[in-house]
Amino acid sequence: MPVKFRDYYEVLGVPRTAKPEEIKRAYRKLARKHHPDLQPPAQRAKASERFQEINEAHEVLSDPEKRAKYDALGASWKSGMDFAQEPGPGRDASGSGGSAEWEDLGQFSDFFNSIFGGSAGRAGGAGRGGAAGRGGIRFTMPGRDVEAELPLTLDELLRGGKRRITLNGDRSLDVDIPLGVREGTVLRLAGQGEPGAGGGPPGDLFLRVRPVPNAQYRVAGDDIEMDLPLWPWQALLGSEVRIETPEGPVNLKVPAGTQSGRRLRLRGRGLPRKGGARGDFYAVPTIVIPENPSAAEREAYEALKRGASAPADRPARG
Repeated sequence: MPVKFRDYYEVLGVPRTAKPEEIKRAYRKLARKHHPDLQPPAQRAKASERFQEINEAHEVLSDPEKRAKYDALGASWKSGMDFAQEPGPGRDASGSGGSAEWEDLGQFSDFFNSIFGGSAGRAGGAGRGGAAGRGGIRFTMPGRDVEAELPLTLDELLRGGKRRITLNGDRSLDVDIPLGVREGTVLRLAGQGEPGAGGGPPGDLFLRVRPVPNAQYRVAGDDIEMDLPLWPWQALLGSEVRIETPEGPVNLKVPAGTQSGRRLRLRGRGLPRKGGARGDFYAVPTIVIPENPSAAEREAYEALKRGASAPADRPARG
């Protein structure tokens, strides 16, 4: 007997030209919204019917062969039209009768079975693991993926290691921090997302790295920077100063005539890169003056003033 045509594209809310990734995205959104296990008890029966319809549409449109056969119906795809069932295994041309095998296929509609036959309906429903069944078949749905930030200190960026994190205030995980991670790096922890419904697999956890600001050092790509206060005579005459790096103290040579903002480099003391190399460490001088100079210091500056030409009189440096 005739059955109503089902517009699977309309069910998923996608155009007939939709690409596979669009179909998958629409299916996952709708399936999670209408999954019976995720509804209040009073709404589960209605959600079950809607979920079954969504799953059936996905079963057809996500399979290239089924989709091609469905699209080949041509004008019959107009919504609301009656569609005559084709004879199939265990069913005569009038649509009456039927074997136990045919009747057992409750997870898909008569429309589906009229196109793809009893065996196709069973294989499709069972093979996807997401079919809604009227005959006691359980609904399954993979868990949702979870995204979160992973704040890392400069020391953790330098050395890697393990970090224990707490999710939702009640679940702790140990996270391996590989060398070479940077701001924006995403770490994937398989199976650590939200649990699935109806026995479905859990989702994944994606952690996006965010460096924690450091009061003394700055991260610039693969490099580390710090400000280096210098007395005027240190910058003018040159000197050797002892500075603290994240990996310990280092003696740094300041060339004579160093200007504010010049970057003094220590090679290979920056962040580790993949493959074993490292960035650099930079000290950026800033010239400071005594707030309360002694008499001797003031006299020295006065002598410097008398012996130096005004900056406006000096030729510009190219």
